[in-house]
Amino acid sequence: MSDLSATRALIARDLTLAWHRRSDVLQPIAFSVLVVLLFAITLGGERERLSVMAAPIIWVTVLLANFLSFDQFFREDAGDGTLDQWLAGTVPVAALCAGKAIAHWLVYGLTLLLATPILALLLALDSKLLPVLLISIAIGTIGATQIGLIASALTARLRRGGILLALIVLPLFLPLLIFGSGAVDAVQAGLPARSALLLLAAQTTLLATLAPLAAAASLRIGADQPP
Repeated sequence: MSDLSATRALIARDLTLAWHRRSDVLQPIAFSVLVVLLFAITLGGERERLSVMAAPIIWVTVLLANFLSFDQFFREDAGDGTLDQWLAGTVPVAALCAGKAIAHWLVYGLTLLLATPILALLLALDSKLLPVLLISIAIGTIGATQIGLIASALTARLRRGGILLALIVLPLFLPLLIFGSGAVDAVQAGLPARSALLLLAAQTTLLATLAPLAAAASLRIGADQPP
């Protein structure tokens, strides 16, 4: 089997598993809606205040909801011996990690992207800001997925790696949050969002290029360490 065929088969397998675990896929969406509702209640439901703060709130909510799904990256693969087969096989582990990232974004990142208009409606976001918000969320969730890929690979064989996963991921989310919400703020202030979006896209491109390699190296190092 060629590297590309193996990667495609892995993506198809992960998408099939996600379809059979639809309740797990819906949990990040439910989380994001609940968080946004809590913010709306806390701010007293004032439309103007909600509209001004909507973009940062949505960005934080989407990133945290995405974080909740990161334990799905390698949990089952580490438990059933699939990771050991990867490391012993002929297909580059980096290619398989890239396939995991693609499947994860299609399941969780795309789902959160589709839920973003609902979050925007709950927070009374100005409709003219929605296109740039969707673009920034689309780019940013791809970058967030790559960060999660690396962090999950580092903690794949740890029995209690949740806290370590959070310590790795959350600080790395900050540039995505700054540039993503900054693009929306720029449009809100009557300025072009191109600079912020380009910086966000550059970071995401760098992460997408390096993350599979870093994740593959992390998995190899973890295979040599006791759990």
